[in-house]
Amino acid sequence: MKKILLTLILFITISAQSLQEFRAVKITDIDSQILFTDENIAKGMDYLESINTNVVLVVVLNGGWTQYPSAVMDSLFGKSIETTFYGRDPLERILIEAHRNGIEVYPWFEYGFASWYSGGTAPFGGHILAKFPEWACRTIDGKIATKNGFDWMSPINPDVQNFINSLVEETLNNYDIDGVEFSDRIPAMPVEGGYDSVTVELYKADHSGNLPPTDYNNSAWKRWRADKMNQWYRDVRELTKSYGEYHFVSSSPSIYPWGYDNYLQDAKTWIDEDIVDHFIPQLYRYDFNSYLYELNQAVNQVGNDKLDILFPGILMNIGTGSNAYVMSDAYLTQAIQANRSKGLKGEAYFFYEGLRKNNDQLGTLLKDNFYQEKAIVPGRNGIWRPKAEIVNETDLNAKLIGAWDNYQMAGYDGTILRNSSNSEYAAVEYSIDVKFPAYFDIYTYSIPNTIWTKNADFTIYGANDSVNVTYDQSNTKKKGWQKLTTIYLEEGLQKVIKLDNSQLEDGKHLISDAVMIMINRKLSPDVVVTSVEESEFTEGTPSKYLLKQNYPNPFNPATSIEYSVPSSQFVSLKVYDILGNQVAELVNERKDAGRYEVNFDASNLSSGVYFYKITAGNYVETKKMMLIK
Repeated sequence: MKKILLTLILFITISAQSLQEFRAVKITDIDSQILFTDENIAKGMDYLESINTNVVLVVVLNGGWTQYPSAVMDSLFGKSIETTFYGRDPLERILIEAHRNGIEVYPWFEYGFASWYSGGTAPFGGHILAKFPEWACRTIDGKIATKNGFDWMSPINPDVQNFINSLVEETLNNYDIDGVEFSDRIPAMPVEGGYDSVTVELYKADHSGNLPPTDYNNSAWKRWRADKMNQWYRDVRELTKSYGEYHFVSSSPSIYPWGYDNYLQDAKTWIDEDIVDHFIPQLYRYDFNSYLYELNQAVNQVGNDKLDILFPGILMNIGTGSNAYVMSDAYLTQAIQANRSKGLKGEAYFFYEGLRKNNDQLGTLLKDNFYQEKAIVPGRNGIWRPKAEIVNETDLNAKLIGAWDNYQMAGYDGTILRNSSNSEYAAVEYSIDVKFPAYFDIYTYSIPNTIWTKNADFTIYGANDSVNVTYDQSNTKKKGWQKLTTIYLEEGLQKVIKLDNSQLEDGKHLISDAVMIMINRKLSPDVVVTSVEESEFTEGTPSKYLLKQNYPNPFNPATSIEYSVPSSQFVSLKVYDILGNQVAELVNERKDAGRYEVNFDASNLSSGVYFYKITAGNYVETKKMMLIK
């Protein structure tokens, strides 16, 4: 074996550049239970944070209904939300729990321009086309266009476009979202369609009164319809960006050119004209060789200058019971290795449940081998969604005044405190270490009970003013994190929230539990957060031993390993293969207290998993890394 090239550098300052990868997970309401309870959502977002994903693409339009309370749907169809979710707002809960964990959220308009799923029955378009039959996409024989079981609206009809746009705008206006996601049915239409009266009249206006060709595969006719949808996409991008340039437009179309030939999805134009910020082609294949073929096609399609927006869509799981498909460990490993070998910085998974199958097998594989460190979403300037700051009622930064009893009811973390008398003043003052100046949403954690007070008196202290909020702790429909207000806070440790019993009714109880602050990006879009906690590698003498994860990882052929020692020690840093054979000795000498970086060049090693182990005094730690050639 040739001598491994080593370069030792005393690590004095740390680059501000952080790992950037797009690690997205699709969340739908089909064959998945995560959206059906607030508890499932909270636990699900905690899990996704634990494996270091950073984006969720959550369904908001499916089955012809929205999965959030929509005034648009209510005004048009007399029903604001899919029946299963009546009385709840899954999108709001996803936003709270995801943002609490530092995860971005893009509403996913999954159904797109489809109106209904008729399956093998005669198409009728569902409630949408029942009310607006003129919205239908029709074939040459006048029938509702259907493909793969879905009935379609006409995406070229201005009224249909306005309908979809109004839903997009509703989410942008009502929620603090981070982007929007469109997929294989938007913009799209069956290539057999386009013969509805509205589309025909638009075509005639562009072609001196001539009717469209009867051959739906006519190249010019295909191009005209695709161009109309491209214009819609430009317009909806402009609409999205008008609510903030920070909103990413994400697209996961069918593979090209199949998507164009069957659904007129002109993904090439979307890429070439920068209509989309994230390109997530659905490389949904059941084996690695098929995936690799489509991956190569996608890489060639975007070209070297646009690789930074390409994040392949991976089919992790589909179906249930005996018909369920879950990708293998080997396939997932090969797919991500292939992505990284082509310079791609991330991927998106369909869908959440696949991570949790077989006792979280695939999620664990990702965390242990590919997502060991947190990553910033590519294109962001700093940490766009810093984790929430939470203070429990029993923390040192919570000051108790008056009589409070420990009450044996589970709260956010542990039990809760209870005050049962208004004869003596009682309060809890929460101080929070605000890491940066910005507008923050203020939350209380609610454990409702009918015997609790309807008049919990909160005072929120901002940089320029204070706000009083009366909160009903007896409302059993409001459980978990509940927003109190939004206020501007300056940086530093300060009293932010006070809860007192000044309005407590006789015979009722006042409850104290955790409080939380999260940045409001609608009001603070220009705040750049570079760090929200003390770095493990700060200037000066380190206070503890530390071995960091190598970067990059996976790597080819070189990678960097950083470590620190708080006092002069003899340090050994060695690399082993998966069989336990030593393949390199990177450090074998006494080191003064400090921070160090060693470069490991594995040009002469084979692809595979390797381990690096540091020994310094009584400190021993081993980490895993992956070489991909």
